[in-house]
Amino acid sequence: MPEFFINGQPVHAEPGQTVLQAALAAGHYIPYFCWHPNLSVAGNCRMCIVDVEDGKGGTWSDIACNMPVDEGMKVLTETESVQKRRKETLQLILLNHPVDCGICDKAGECMLQDQHYDYHGERPVSFEPKVTATKFHSLSERIVIDNERCICCSRCTRFTAEVSKSNSLAIQFRADHSLVRASEDGAFERDAYSDNVIDICPVGALLSKDFLYRSRVWYLKPTPSVCPGCERGCAVNIWHRKPEWKLNALDPRRNASIDRVTPLENPAVNGPWICNKGRDLAKILERPRAEQALLKGKPAELAAAIAQARDLVAAAKRPVALVSSWGSNEELAAFKATLGGRFASFVKADWAPLPGEVVEDDVLIKPDKNPNRRAAQGLFGAAPIAFPEGTDLVLVWGEGFAFSGLPRGAKVIFLNSYLQPENGHADVFLPISVQTERSGHYTNFEGTVSAFRACFARKPTVVDAEALFAALATRERAAA
Repeated sequence: MPEFFINGQPVHAEPGQTVLQAALAAGHYIPYFCWHPNLSVAGNCRMCIVDVEDGKGGTWSDIACNMPVDEGMKVLTETESVQKRRKETLQLILLNHPVDCGICDKAGECMLQDQHYDYHGERPVSFEPKVTATKFHSLSERIVIDNERCICCSRCTRFTAEVSKSNSLAIQFRADHSLVRASEDGAFERDAYSDNVIDICPVGALLSKDFLYRSRVWYLKPTPSVCPGCERGCAVNIWHRKPEWKLNALDPRRNASIDRVTPLENPAVNGPWICNKGRDLAKILERPRAEQALLKGKPAELAAAIAQARDLVAAAKRPVALVSSWGSNEELAAFKATLGGRFASFVKADWAPLPGEVVEDDVLIKPDKNPNRRAAQGLFGAAPIAFPEGTDLVLVWGEGFAFSGLPRGAKVIFLNSYLQPENGHADVFLPISVQTERSGHYTNFEGTVSAFRACFARKPTVVDAEALFAALATRERAAA
C-alpha cells in the first residue's frame, strides 16, 4: 500500500489508484468534470490539475485523474499556480456556455455552478459573441440535449460504450463545434439504461423530457426506496415535494406525487445505476387507486369489510391464500405469524414482463419482475399454485392472478391497491397501501435486504396489509 503526501499530509493509497482516487478516498477534494469513478479516464476537462514537487525545489503539473500514485510523491492541490489554472479552465469552459442557470433544470445540482463559485471563476475574457449550437435536440423519446450547455466531458459517450454497451452516443466534429449525437441506428432509443447519462452529465446539457421544467430540485426531497421492477431490487431515491414548498394554488395532487426517480448508490446491488424502468416508477405506483372497500361490488365501510372478511376466514374449512411477491418482508412475516397456520399458502407472481420490455441482460435487469419472491418463497415454499378439493375460501393478495382460475363456488377476499375489474367480483375487497405509503424491506434474488421508506400518507380508507392480517386473525385466535 503506497504512501504519499497531499499538501504535506500523509495519505495511504490502494495499489493501482490514481492521485484523484486516493485523494477523494482520504477526504481531500480535487475538483473535476469529466472523471467518473465508474468510467474510464478521459482527461479532457483539465480541472483536476495539481502540482507535484520534483525533489529539486521545483514542481511539475499534471491532471490527477490520470496520475498514478508513486511512493513518497508530494502533491500540492492549492498552490497559486493550481488555482490560476483552475480559473483559466473555468474561463475556457464558460467561453461559449450560456449563462441560463435561471431556466436550467440542472440548477442546484450543477457541478459547473458549484465549482465556479468554490474556485472563484472569472468571466470569460473574450468579447466575441458566443458560438451557438442546437438547442433541445432530441436524442430519444426520453432525452433531449442542449448542445450550447455541453462541455464535451464525454461522460455520456463513455457510459454507452462501457456500461450499457449500446455504443449509441458519440461526439461529432471538433473544438467549439463539437456535438454529442445519437447513432442513426436507433440504439440509444433502445438503450434500457439511457437515462443514467442525465445523472452523470455535470451540467444541464442532457435533460429528461418527463422532468423538463417540472420542478426546481430545491423544492423536492429524496426518500430512499427500492425499485420493485424486478428481483434485482435496485436502491433508488424517490423525489417528491417538500412539505414547506407545497403547492396551494395548483393541483394539490402534485404535493403527493413522484416527481422523478434517481439511483441511490448501493455497491451490493446496483452500484450507481438503474434501468429506465426504475425511472418510470410513477407509471406503476401512481395508477388509479382503489380507495373504497367493497362487499360483493358495493361500497362499504372499511371496518365493516374487515369484519366480513374476518367472518369468512373463521368459517372457512379449507382456505387457500395466494401470497403477493410484492409484499415486504414485514408484511410476509405478519401473514405467516397471524394467518399462515390457517391457510394453505402459495406464492404468486404479481407481475410478468410487459410486451417490449427487456426481460434480462448482463447489467442489472433480471427476469423475475417481482421484488420479493425470494423472501415469500422462503416463508411459504415454491410449490405451484393448486387448489385442493373442497377449497371454500381464497384470499388473493395483490395483482397478477386471473379470477377465472379460482375454484367455482369459493368465497374470495381480495387485497389490492388499484382500480381493476376483479375488485368488484370479490366477496370482500380491501384496499391496501402501496410501497410509497409504508416503510419496509425487500430481499433480492441474491439475498441482499434493502430498505424503503414511506413518502406519502395513506388515505384513511386504505389499510396497511401488515395491520390487516392481524385484524383478520383476531376472531380465529379468540375461537382457538
